Amino acid sequence: MAFERLESRELRSFHYRLTALSAAGVFLDGFDLTVIAVALPLLARQWSMSPGLSGIVAASAVFGMLVGSVLLGHLTDRIGRKAMYVVDLLCFVVFAALTAVAQNVWQLLLFRFLLGVGIGADYPISSTLVAEFVPAARRGALVALLGTTWFFGAVCAYVAGYLLLPVGPNAWRLMLLVGAVIAIGVILLRAAIPESPRWLATVGRQEDAHAVLRGLGGREAAVGTGTRQPWLALFAPPLLRFTVFVSVFWFCYDVAFYGISIYTPTILGSFSLSGAGAAYLGSAAVSVLGLVGALVGVALADGWGRRPLIILAFAGLSAMLLALTFQPKPALGTLVILFGLATLFANMGPGVLDFVYPTELFPTGVRAGATGFATAVSRVGAILSIIVFPKLVQSWGLRLALLLFVAAAVVGLVTCILLAPETKRRRLEEISA
Repeated sequence: MAFERLESRELRSFHYRLTALSAAGVFLDGFDLTVIAVALPLLARQWSMSPGLSGIVAASAVFGMLVGSVLLGHLTDRIGRKAMYVVDLLCFVVFAALTAVAQNVWQLLLFRFLLGVGIGADYPISSTLVAEFVPAARRGALVALLGTTWFFGAVCAYVAGYLLLPVGPNAWRLMLLVGAVIAIGVILLRAAIPESPRWLATVGRQEDAHAVLRGLGGREAAVGTGTRQPWLALFAPPLLRFTVFVSVFWFCYDVAFYGISIYTPTILGSFSLSGAGAAYLGSAAVSVLGLVGALVGVALADGWGRRPLIILAFAGLSAMLLALTFQPKPALGTLVILFGLATLFANMGPGVLDFVYPTELFPTGVRAGATGFATAVSRVGAILSIIVFPKLVQSWGLRLALLLFVAAAVVGLVTCILLAPETKRRRLEEISA
């Protein structure tokens, strides 16, 4: 049977190493995207940034992700997973370091944008590579685990920010530098990961695919030739339904999640009488609950299934956000609890299944490109949230501004009820067929 060795229920040291190295990249995604939320209050004071300019700085890396996910995700389907798996981390090192030494807001915007290009590329590369190597019975948990490390990275960003606060006004430079230091150690280890045999077979390199399988202890078997579908196949039947599904639910999730995560320190700080430290600790608590939710999602993805998990998660997210709108003068503790539970529900479902669903629903020839496109659409939601939300708070107040997130969560819920398929324990070739 084709790729028999890859579908063995037995997990080998290779699977754990691949997952760990892919997770390290996603950890850096979470760290680098979240650390700007921690650094933003310091930056705004030091450079006298207006709320509008602060929103653009916060969104700059997300703009880069929009570009990087589409272009480099598609390129990953053209030239292979392995090359891009290493190259994208170089962006992390170079541009994270440059953000730390930026001399003005325009340099910071440029370097954060270019950092975002690398971050956007890592989403389709890492998740696709893991999905194409791990067995169907464990694929949901291991690919969802990548999403979990994103939230762990976010928690570490808040902790690092809190620990570096005593450094003073320039603490933000050290906060931004940490991600570059971590990325250096991951690059060399990723170079030892082989190319995906599924991708090799799709582009007609059967002998190379056999070599990889033999290296994993697999027996000789026909691997087929596969097909190289054009990228535009994503927008025609039968793939169009899946493109709409993953793009819309990921978009809705990012509208809610990024608005909460980027501005949590700022929102909590406005309700805290104990200074920035209390706001950062409250933000870290919200992130910890988000991490707990992601771990619950990992545990349930292969057992309970993708469809019920994502529907329950969007329902819980909608309820928590709606509850926030009924708090006229919320205390800091109330905000932490409700934001935390909203983040828990969000991460339990779409927060981890946004890594799983795109890599399962699309055939090998367009898998990374499809994941990249869905990532790009989700970044539009993130940008909308980051830029529009502060203006809504100024105009409407926090309670009414939160209705933006409520609307996004409800649309995500309806989309999942109508379109979410069940893919647990099904082989990639079976789903594609």
